[in-house]
Amino acid sequence: MAEATVTREACPFCTPLSDRVFYESGLVRGIWDAFPVSPGHALVVLNRHVPGWFETSHEEKLAVLEAIEAAKVAIEREYRPDGYNIGVNSGEAAGQTILHVHIHVIPRTFGEVCDMSFQTRRTTSQEFATQKLPIRPHRSC
Repeated sequence: MAEATVTREACPFCTPLSDRVFYESGLVRGIWDAFPVSPGHALVVLNRHVPGWFETSHEEKLAVLEAIEAAKVAIEREYRPDGYNIGVNSGEAAGQTILHVHIHVIPRTFGEVCDMSFQTRRTTSQEFATQKLPIRPHRSC
């Protein structure tokens, strides 16, 4: 199983590369996923380093909803999806590998060959700690 513990100092969401950030507010930011499952896969990330959804405040949850709308606008500047998967893995048992709450906004199109259900990728903290990961093309199914 991939290592799920990540310190604030090594957290890729606490200090994302500036070219990955497309939205910022006082409580959250939107970043492009470094391992997209489809073109335009975005993440909404809390600015505060908190591990899971259920540790977030009411105000942070509202800010996340606004940022999901901003992600949709940013995605549709470049892509024309037919739908979206919006999901959060909260806790290791749910597949969360970076313990900093983040919400996936995944554009989907008709004709995709893969299962339209939400997918996760196991990534080690060490991979993210280097912050030198290129944004990879979306995974083919």
